Amino acid sequence: MPNPLQLSIVNFSRNSYIIVEGKQRADNFFIIRSGKVRISKDVEVVEEEGGNILASGDFFGVISTMSSHSHIETTLALTDVSLISVHRDQYGLLIERNAPVAMKIIQSFSRKTRFLDEALTRLTFKNTASADPSHLFKVAEYYARGSQYNQAYYAYYRFLQNCPNDSNADKARERMAKIHPYAKAVYLDGAGEDFTRTYPKNTMIFSENEPGTELYIIQRGQVKISKIVEDNEVLLALLKPGDIFGEMALLENKPRSASAIANEDVTVMAVNKSNFERMVQTQPQLITKLTILLAERLWLMYKQLANTLIQDPLGRLYDELLLQLEKNRSVITAGGPYTFPFGPKDLLTMVGLSAEKGNPYIKKMFENKKMRLAEQKIATTDVEEIQKQSEYYKKMEKIERARRKAAAQR
Repeated sequence: MPNPLQLSIVNFSRNSYIIVEGKQRADNFFIIRSGKVRISKDVEVVEEEGGNILASGDFFGVISTMSSHSHIETTLALTDVSLISVHRDQYGLLIERNAPVAMKIIQSFSRKTRFLDEALTRLTFKNTASADPSHLFKVAEYYARGSQYNQAYYAYYRFLQNCPNDSNADKARERMAKIHPYAKAVYLDGAGEDFTRTYPKNTMIFSENEPGTELYIIQRGQVKISKIVEDNEVLLALLKPGDIFGEMALLENKPRSASAIANEDVTVMAVNKSNFERMVQTQPQLITKLTILLAERLWLMYKQLANTLIQDPLGRLYDELLLQLEKNRSVITAGGPYTFPFGPKDLLTMVGLSAEKGNPYIKKMFENKKMRLAEQKIATTDVEEIQKQSEYYKKMEKIERARRKAAAQR
């Protein structure tokens, strides 16, 4: 006999707080049966796509609940509301019984991820990379200049596929002919029905701005997600076995928003649209995992957007390190040592600082006796120190914001 789906109905009166930002351990999310609620955040960097007012059929609290992180928003009942409360552990059963709900949540996550990714790029790097496939030529040129011929060849090839009559097409063909002897690129003409694929180290799985029709599940190796912004490669994520990527192109039928590059020899499972829709019906555990991964990504993006508002660059560096600790669910204890899987250059790209502007603050950070460089990786002898520094700079920022607001009202 199948396990029963246990959902509960909860009611809140007008002007009641339903969830509060910062509250730890979110266990339940809510689907609105009737009434209206307003979503707000302590630091409202960008307004929610679609607005901050939610009504019947909408849901909230899913990001924090499914990522098992603290709440990233406050929800206030604008009217008397009736809600369906769903515990995290019931999500798999909810999918089995109601696949359209799962698709609605995943598609909303995908739209929100793209929206926040664009906002983060705009706020951190002061511009938004073009979504036009002709941008593939710029991607190829960037990697060619850096003698990264595998990536360059792949991007030139995709550029010519998508823009054969572009003014740079002849130049791309010339470049490809020159670097061909030194370039290794795989699956340039597709992989047919080959669901399991292997990519050698430093080869492209896909490039930003190319059309995409598949998502990928990493079975072995590490994948780097990055994008070219203002002629710099910005590291967005390092993914490991079990992680899923490329879902936005699959779910929204839009160009890739970033590049995926094999950081070491990688084996992935590729899933196309028809396979994915079948998985929603037959493999709730996989869809649950995808929801958790998307929720984790969105939670981190909200936190990174808040990071952009910290005016002091040193404060932003400490706050980004704390974000990485929270992301990895590291226990923050006094005297707890930790070595991050990246160095100073990567940390600067995470917060959108150039080496010229950021290096003085990196130097200042290492003046702290509890921070050091270990084999080109950032390390600390006391993780609590990172939390203290981050909280100090955020507190100073809040005081300064309140001061500016008061001055403007005089």
